[in-house]
Amino acid sequence: MSETVTKAAAEAVVAAQVTGTDPASVPATTGARQFRRRLRTQRAALVAACVVALLVLVALAAPLLTALEGQDPTTYHPSLIDSARGGVPVGPLGGADGDHWLGVEPQTGRDLFARLVYGARVSLGVALAATVFQVAIGVTMGIAAALGRRWVDQLLSRITDVFVALPLMIMSLALLAIVPASFPRPVLVTLVIGLLSWGNIAKVVRAQTLTLKELDHVSAARLSGWGPWRIARRELLPGLAAPVITYAALLVPQNITVEAALSFLGVGVKPPTPSWGQMLTAADVWYQAAPQYLLLPAGALFVTVLALTVLGDGVRTALDPRAASRLRVGTGRRRENKAAAAAEQGVSS
Repeated sequence: MSETVTKAAAEAVVAAQVTGTDPASVPATTGARQFRRRLRTQRAALVAACVVALLVLVALAAPLLTALEGQDPTTYHPSLIDSARGGVPVGPLGGADGDHWLGVEPQTGRDLFARLVYGARVSLGVALAATVFQVAIGVTMGIAAALGRRWVDQLLSRITDVFVALPLMIMSLALLAIVPASFPRPVLVTLVIGLLSWGNIAKVVRAQTLTLKELDHVSAARLSGWGPWRIARRELLPGLAAPVITYAALLVPQNITVEAALSFLGVGVKPPTPSWGQMLTAADVWYQAAPQYLLLPAGALFVTVLALTVLGDGVRTALDPRAASRLRVGTGRRRENKAAAAAEQGVSS
């Protein structure tokens, strides 16, 4: 994909030079228009985008939704726990008197609906912030390695190799276990995920930058006396946008899964702050008597990761001209087959 994007950018620059237009504006405008057109042809990606938008809206509107129910995700309600029924609260879904729409947690009596919507805010917030952190470090390291001197490139590449080889879950467990509990846990999980998993995107950016810096307009900027960071900002970042956006779109569901796993293991987000992984941990004893304790957070996690993965794959296809052309060819062939079948049926009749 990177070679195709580079070739397309180079052709757009040459065309801009021939027509006398601004080379910086042509690739961005044309690429954005082509991206929107290709993305509109992918129905699964559009449905996934709607699901993601709905999840983000729920996360942002969590205070309003819980206010409508009249409950809070951190309030402890020991009176709602019915010890005569093995600790499972009373009510149609585990709640009491209809005040709790989805029931309450059996250990604490905290409202399940409130924790579910606030858990979306925590899980999505940690995943998105960690992705931005990863991308910022990876892009900076990749560009610095590609534009620096040989010894700088070798040093940064070896550092990147070390971070690529690090086992993410094991190192995250170790770091989170030694940090004092007084440190804000969502912020800590975000920093740990971002600091330990930027290596792969740095390798992608370095490889792409090594190709882009050989283009004529980048060489001309270098001969004009531009500094490396000005060249990176004005000439390289537009060409790096496609692979970086593609990789970042696929990092978000991965980070959601990592955050849920860390919370499930007890080293991530701590109670009473809600998290889907933490809710799964609380359900391991009670799910047989009340399946909603397990199904609700697990279903929310599954739908979120699936939607983000499908959306990320759609973004990758829309940014890759070769994948988009294969998609158009496949669609055209299906239409031709349907037309031929209809014509054959008409002749036979």
